[in-house]
Amino acid sequence: MTIEQAGSYLLGARSVNRIGYGAMQLAGPGVFGPPKDRGEAIAVLRAAVEAGVDHIDTSDFYGPHITNQLIREALSPYPDTLTIVTKIGARRGDDASWNPAFSEADLTAAVHDNLRNLGVDVLDVVNLRLMFGDAHGPAEGSLEAPLSVLAELQQQGLVRHIGLSNATAAQVAEGRRIAQIVCVQNHYNLAHRNDDAVIDALAADGIAYVPFFPLGGFTPLQSTALDEVARAHEASPMQVALAWLLQRSPNILLIPGTASRAHLVENLAAADIVLRPDALAVLEQIAPPAAHA
Repeated sequence: MTIEQAGSYLLGARSVNRIGYGAMQLAGPGVFGPPKDRGEAIAVLRAAVEAGVDHIDTSDFYGPHITNQLIREALSPYPDTLTIVTKIGARRGDDASWNPAFSEADLTAAVHDNLRNLGVDVLDVVNLRLMFGDAHGPAEGSLEAPLSVLAELQQQGLVRHIGLSNATAAQVAEGRRIAQIVCVQNHYNLAHRNDDAVIDALAADGIAYVPFFPLGGFTPLQSTALDEVARAHEASPMQVALAWLLQRSPNILLIPGTASRAHLVENLAAADIVLRPDALAVLEQIAPPAAHA
């Protein structure tokens, strides 16, 4: 099993393997506090890179600070081929709440926190995580002010590339008018396909799309269909969901996360799965047509 079988795609200035690693689960419950097993967290990160993972998704508000500190301990000095993608735009309350942090001072401090905790002089890719309305779902609102701050930090040499997270189609379009956007990270999976048109538009322009929650939002009926396809391919539902994303569009990069080395191996094995046409037909029916709008 090699993740190189899934191919590669451009992320910023580098071509990366399409299966990466998401570090969010390395923090404690609710993405808050330290991991249950720090040693295993370190081992998972090292195993991921040894297996060929060359892009890691993180944020300094995971923990907060925990995942970046773990990444530094496990992997620094970093391989020249490793791209670390972080995100800013939120801060954690003492009660583990997720709160918008869009002011110039907040965003500047967040970039410097990421630099310090990762132990780097420049951040490879920084996603602006939008938090309008419901903090955990996309909502309309202009991103000109916060994105302009991030673009200025890029001009200062602290950030190489800029991406967007939790963005609507209108915000992606607005963002691309303000700065060069190298990736968009949004909620997307077999059952949640509101971004179909966004993915296709980004693919046409060579821009990466990074889905999160590959199994989030499934109904029992949808899960049953996924389970049936998984059994037919002698795979797990998660592996099939990841394989479908890989086959959905060449610009999709995956960042499945786990705090377990065994689960890491299972996730990376999605690169070996080629879904048959009959399976694809079943999976395409999971999301109703209205959900594609």
